[in-house]
Amino acid sequence: MTGFLPRLTIPAFLLCVTAALLPARAQTTLKPAIVVAGSPELIRVSGHYLHVEGSWLGRKILFFPARDGSAWYALAGVDVQAPAGPSTLTITATTGSTVGELPRDLSLHVPIRPAHYRTAALTVAPGFVEPDPAQQAEIALAVKAKEAAFAQGSAKPLWAGTFTPPVPSQPTDSFGTRRTLNGKLSTIHKGMDFRAPVGTPVTAGNSGRVLLAQKLYYEGNCVILDHGQGLMTIHMHLSRIDVHPGDTVTQGQQLGLSGATGRVTGPHLHWAVRWQAAMLDPAKLLALNLSHLP
Repeated sequence: MTGFLPRLTIPAFLLCVTAALLPARAQTTLKPAIVVAGSPELIRVSGHYLHVEGSWLGRKILFFPARDGSAWYALAGVDVQAPAGPSTLTITATTGSTVGELPRDLSLHVPIRPAHYRTAALTVAPGFVEPDPAQQAEIALAVKAKEAAFAQGSAKPLWAGTFTPPVPSQPTDSFGTRRTLNGKLSTIHKGMDFRAPVGTPVTAGNSGRVLLAQKLYYEGNCVILDHGQGLMTIHMHLSRIDVHPGDTVTQGQQLGLSGATGRVTGPHLHWAVRWQAAMLDPAKLLALNLSHLP
């Protein structure tokens, strides 16, 4: 005689609760795996999800799906002045497969390690250390222009593939250097300097949109590119600008020529990477293999 077991019916809401309590099938990873102050990070969430969102160090992270739908990605980072210590990368994801589905928690505890940067002393024109009232007014206008540009970023990724250097020149190991100017004012160098003679073509490290193209007090002739989702690159001290605000540019397109405008000690290109007000190490961004993205 054959027996039959009764079929059990589990309410849908219990299935949702159970799924939320099970270990997440997806995995959240960071590249580089070791996070230091000033480090850009490629965040990957593997799994087929309808939506992924997150935050880190008080900044919202915007994810985009892989072409095959098998993962979600985001470019983020840690400011060069961020304190060392523990942090939480908060990430939630939903599949949208069940009515009333609870978000899955895919968060990570991420230790931020200190970065060891050099110190240096420079001599510049007095007006760049102790500006007079007229120069202070010019500085205030420049600050407003930058704030307006930074507020215009696209929520979607505008970049595609790995970033490339903006000039074919050797960079200096200058990011994060603590600088004393004229023995009085200390600053942190928040970009990468390239040894570029006046007139060297400066190109876009990736595709994007021009947010600002004008002369500023400290930066000299400056071009700011938006690469989407809070990521921007800043090109300073140009002798000539060849683009205008609102222009769409492709990787390798000429933005202008290098020079020695603004606060400089000689001709060079200062190239900075900004993610939601966090200043990141350009060398580490160039080292990220993004050839398969977005």
